Order: sequence, then C-alpha cells, then structure tokens
Amino acid sequence: MSNASFWNDVECHLIRYGATFTPRIIERAAGSYVYDDAGTAILDFTSGQMSSILGHSHPDVVATVSRSISSLDHLYSGMLSRPVVDLANRLASTLPGDLSKTLLLSTGAESNEAAIKMAKLYTGKYEIVSFDRSWHGMTSGASSATFSAGRRGYGPSMPGNLTLPSPNAYRSPFRRTDGSYDWEAELEYGFALVDQQSSGSLAACMVEPILSAGGIIEPPVGYLRRLKAMCAERGMLMIVDEAQTGLGRTGEMYAFERDGIVPDLLTLSKTLGAGLPVAAVVTSSQIEEVCHERGFLFFTTHVSDPLAASVAVTVLDVIERDSLAARTAVLGKQLNERLLDLRDRFEVAGDVRGRGLLQGLELVTDKLSKSPADSLANAVTMACLERGLHINIVQLPGMGGIFRIAPPLTISDSDLHAGLDILEASLRAVVSGGGK
Repeated sequence: MSNASFWNDVECHLIRYGATFTPRIIERAAGSYVYDDAGTAILDFTSGQMSSILGHSHPDVVATVSRSISSLDHLYSGMLSRPVVDLANRLASTLPGDLSKTLLLSTGAESNEAAIKMAKLYTGKYEIVSFDRSWHGMTSGASSATFSAGRRGYGPSMPGNLTLPSPNAYRSPFRRTDGSYDWEAELEYGFALVDQQSSGSLAACMVEPILSAGGIIEPPVGYLRRLKAMCAERGMLMIVDEAQTGLGRTGEMYAFERDGIVPDLLTLSKTLGAGLPVAAVVTSSQIEEVCHERGFLFFTTHVSDPLAASVAVTVLDVIERDSLAARTAVLGKQLNERLLDLRDRFEVAGDVRGRGLLQGLELVTDKLSKSPADSLANAVTMACLERGLHINIVQLPGMGGIFRIAPPLTISDSDLHAGLDILEASLRAVVSGGGK
C-alpha cells in the first residue's frame, strides 16, 4: 500500500478521536525508538501513550505474552488463575498501609470507574471532587471527573462532580506577600467552594499526584497530606490515580509516597502493563469488605484475565530486578538540570515542573507576560519530529504549550541527552526563525 493510499484510507475509514495524527506511518518499535515505513528511527519521549515504561518490545514482556497466549490467556470472569492472585500479592507487597485488596481490569478509565463506584457504595454518598485540569478517562463516571478537556457537546455529565483549583504554582493567583505560591490558601478557598456547592453528599476526592494531561502540574510538598486531612474531616475517601506516575515513573515506586500519605483507593493502569491494556484498583480490606457486603458489582469481560496479570507481574519483576525506580531518580535529575538550563537561556521557556521521568517545559511568548505560545509550541513539536524526536505538547486554554517529557525508564543516558539536544536545537531554530 502506498503512503497516499494509506492516508486516503485513514480519511475514508477512521473515526477521528482527538489530536491530529502524527504524519508518519509507524512500522515497528523497539526499546526507546519507533521506526516509520522509511526505516527512520524516531526517539520516543512519550513511552507510547505515556505507558511503555520498559520501552517497546521488552524481551521479558515479549516472553511472558508469548507464553501466556499459548497456555492461559482469557477465562470466564468467575474463574481465577494463579497469575491474578500472584499479582495481587505482589502489588500488596509494594504498597504501604492496608492497601492489600486488588481488582484487575483493563484500562485507566475502567479502574477509575470502579474506584468511584466503590467510594460511592462505601460512603453512601455520590459527590466526587477532582482538579479543574484533571484527566481520569473517557467512560461516563471517569469523564465526569475529567475537566481538562472533552466536556462540551455531550449533554449532562454524572451529577455531583465538583472541582478544586489545580495547584499550578506557575499561574495561580494565590500569592504570599513575597510573591511565592500560597497553596494552603488556595486549597482552603477551593474546599470552601466545594462545601458551598455540595448537597451534603461528598463521597471522594480523586486526584493525580502529577496532572499530566493538565500540563504537568505537580502539587507542592505537603499538599496531598493536607488534602487527605481535609477529605477525612468531611468523611470523604481519597482516590489517587497513578495511571502515569505509578511504578517508578517519578523516581519512587508510587508518587504519593513523597508526601507520606496512604490513599483509600489507588488506581493503576498505563505503566502497570508497560504498554499493554492492564489496570487495577487497590484498596483496604475494610473498604473491600463493606463494598462486598453491600453488593459491589463490577463484572466485566476482562476482569481477572490471566494474560493481563502475567504481564503486570513481569513488569513488577523487571522494575525490581533492574532497580528502575532508583535509576529514574538519577535520570530525572539529569533531565531537570537540562530543562532548567533551557529555561534560563530561552526567553520563551517559561517554567519547568514535574519529577523523575515525567517532566514538563512550558513555552510562553515571554517570561514577563506568561502569555500562551500555541503556534510556537506546534512549530517546535514538528521541528523535533523532523530531527527524529517524538514529543507531546499539551495545549490547554489559558496555558502555553507544555511539552510532556516521559521517555521509558529503560532509556540510556546517551539517548536521553540526544533527545534533549534535539529539543534544544529545534527550539533554537524555531525561535530564530529558521523553521526546521
């Protein structure tokens, strides 16, 4: 099939579901690279859809999938297999507190849907609070708690969804007298609005430890601890969505560990399958027991699938064996130093945020005004692709273009710096008017 025929078939037969497709036909992927139909190697700074933390086609995952697909792939949802129980046991061993009960599912939206249902059933309430730049998925309950995009044109969302202001230190109007970010005042203000809007039925607060689709917004140290205390004061559960931050991505096994908290419900997805559709909800035995007594139902086609469980166990094995969380902390420091250097040298580089191998660089027209620089960000993205780097740009109303940098945890030091060299060269070329 010719390239022209391929793109004609795309135009004729595919439903467009979001951003514009990258103008390359991808034939294969391996390690930290994807390869187009011309054989061009493209360094992948997105880990697929922020998921392939072990890189593409990791040999351990390939071996597990090959073995499982030939022996035990899918079962009736009421049947159990050893891989599912092994995974539940392994997850519990990596988690603090009483996070010991696991429900194995397929996607992040599905795991968030299940967590929301459990929170509502456990508390007997129905209101869900999330950040105003949140992304929790596209199914009905998850999309109702998603505020960064996709809310217009579909009619009413689920009742009882309320928002807190996202803790964006770069753009928040909440400032102390010295100009520093006053996140405590912002959080108090946000909950005052929640309390005023609530019908008295606050069930849970669902948060991402780093808002990725929201523009790599990282709450300050202490924020999540205070947020959890405010939830407890209101009888609410705290759901932490670690779709992108879990399993070593931030330099710790779980991003919530930095603040020394234990969520009531934890959802995992993207990174748990390292690029394959695997997700989970983890909660305490107390919450599980109450929900079970009250008839919790989440009986899906692929719940407790052995293939998914086998893949997730392999991912955990590789992360532990290769000390990838610790390695990510080291690489994250290198990444942060390079991004801060770009910020200091380029007037259009407004802010750097995030940690580990999930960091963002926000582009603006200039540092003083902080005005969004959408066209500039698009131009830099295309210039990077021409030079052999795939990098994702998040563009939200009122914010500049934010590069989401999330390479595999297995990326080599040399490839990490090569990608950053491409980003710098592309930024310089576009800013100077040289285009590509």
